[in-house]
Amino acid sequence: MSEATPFDRLMTGKSWEAFCDALKAAGQTILAEGQPDDPLDRAEGFRYLTRLTRASLEAFVEYADPLAPVLNRPVHETAKIGADNPDNYYQHAVISGECEYRIRGVRNTVHYLDFGTQSEGVASTGESRQAGHLDAKDLEIGPDGRFEILLSCEEKPGNWLRMTPETTQLIVRQTFLDRDTEKPADLVIERIGGDGKPATLTPEALDAGLQRAQGLVVGCAALFSTWAKGFQAHTNELPKFDDSISMGAGGDPNICYYHSYWSLGPEEALVIEVTPPECDSWNFQLDNHWMESLDYRYYRIHVNKHTATYEPDGSVRIVVAHEDPGVPNWIHTVGHRQGTMCFRWIRAEEHPQPRTRVVKRSELAGGGR
Repeated sequence: MSEATPFDRLMTGKSWEAFCDALKAAGQTILAEGQPDDPLDRAEGFRYLTRLTRASLEAFVEYADPLAPVLNRPVHETAKIGADNPDNYYQHAVISGECEYRIRGVRNTVHYLDFGTQSEGVASTGESRQAGHLDAKDLEIGPDGRFEILLSCEEKPGNWLRMTPETTQLIVRQTFLDRDTEKPADLVIERIGGDGKPATLTPEALDAGLQRAQGLVVGCAALFSTWAKGFQAHTNELPKFDDSISMGAGGDPNICYYHSYWSLGPEEALVIEVTPPECDSWNFQLDNHWMESLDYRYYRIHVNKHTATYEPDGSVRIVVAHEDPGVPNWIHTVGHRQGTMCFRWIRAEEHPQPRTRVVKRSELAGGGR
C-alpha cells in the first residue's frame, strides 16, 4: 500500500492525530529519568510544552506563508525558549530561498539590532545553518532613521542580507540596555513581486504546518533538556559555551555565551565576579531547568551593563540567592531550588571567565566577601 499523501492525511484526520500524538509524546521529556521532580519544576515543564505549542502554531500555521511573510514574536514574556534574553525583543518570519524580500524599518533608539537568515532546525534540532547576518551598525540609514534591507541569494547593492536556497527563516534580535527609555525599531517585511496576500489555505499546507509545529515542540523540548542535563556537570560554574553549538540553535555570532546550571540550598548564595571587557553590552540571567528565563516582568532575575552596580575597580559582583542579602546586583531565584543560567557578552573585545563561588547568605548580609 502506498504511503498516504499530505492531502489524504489531512482529509482523514491523520495529520491532526499525529500532531496530538506528538504533543503527548513530548510529555515524556518532562517525566524522563533524571528530570527534576520538584512540584514547581514539574508544573513549569508542562507549562513549557503549552508555550512551545502556542509559539510553534503561530510560527508554522498562522504565519507560515513565505509568499506573505509576517514578523511575529515567537519568544516573549510568556513564551520562552533556550535561555531567552530578558533584554531582547525577538521577531521571526517564515521566508523561502526561492523568493526575494524587502525589510523596511525605522531604527528608533533600541541599543542593539541585528538580522539573521537561517535554515530549518532553529530551536528544534540544533542543526540550523546561518546564511547571512547583518548588524545595524553596518546599515546605511537615512537622516530620518529609515532604512531598507534586501534579502536574496544573489548579492544586491546597499543593505543586503544573504539567503541561500535552504533559507526558511528570518530572525531579528533587538536588545535593550534600558527597556524603560529605549524604543524598538519599527519593521515590516514584504516579498518582492508579491501582493502581500497569503495563499488560500490547502490541506497540504496545513499538513506541513502541523508537522513543523510538532517537530518544534518535540525537538525543542528534547534539545534544551539535553543541554540542561549536560550543564549539571559544572553546576554553579560558568564555563564558556561552544560557539558552534549555539550557532546551530540560531545563536548570534556577535555573542559569546556562558551556559550552565545552578543549585542552592535554603541558606546558600552563588557569587559571580568578573571585570567586564569593552563590549557593546553584557548581561547575566537566571533560568529554570527548562532553560526559560524566570519572570523578569515582576522579579529581578537578570542584570546588564546598564542596570548593574559596579565595584570601584570596574568589576561586577552578582549574587544569586533565595532572599535579598542586602547587597547590590541581587538575582532572585523566584522560589526555584535549581535551574540553568546564562552570561553573555555582546561584541566584546575579550571574553573573560566569570568566577563563581557558593557561600552562606549570612556571609553577604554584613558586606562580607
